[in-house]
Amino acid sequence: MTGGHRRAPSPSSGGQGVDPELYRQVVGRFATGVAVVTTVAGGADHAMTVNAFTSVSLEPLLVLFCAERIARFHDVVLETGLWAVSVLAEEMRDASQWFATRGRMLDGRLQGWEHTRGPATGAAIFAGAVAAMECRTYAVHDGGDHSIVVGEALGLDVPDPAAPALVFYEGRYRSLS
Repeated sequence: MTGGHRRAPSPSSGGQGVDPELYRQVVGRFATGVAVVTTVAGGADHAMTVNAFTSVSLEPLLVLFCAERIARFHDVVLETGLWAVSVLAEEMRDASQWFATRGRMLDGRLQGWEHTRGPATGAAIFAGAVAAMECRTYAVHDGGDHSIVVGEALGLDVPDPAAPALVFYEGRYRSLS
């Protein structure tokens, strides 16, 4: 690489010598959508904001999201095996921030957030989302301090194709409009 940027170490070095702050800057240059993944366990709703969400396969229809292993949501979603993804609209920044908050209260966790229940999973799907998907866990892979959760699509919805999505870029929320 040129321009004073640091070169990545050879694969055999295991990433040693890579500056974590520079790493955050590099991956922050990739714009992502913002979504909330939800599940239901023991009659209680669980939800977490993700921006590591992407399509994987068209046959079968697979997507993935990444869940930090220490997050309360991690073990619950792995246990239930059924979940929903709501891709957030640009005006849903508050929902993104709330469901990304560590240590937030668990009682009434979806209170105040308008939602419906997915027919295939029973998981919450947020009103106003630009797209929604219900999934069954297909595979779980080790991803360092995260688990990579791959899900097979059970149901899909695009309630308003013209609605602009919420975007995260360089550590900040952005708009496509």
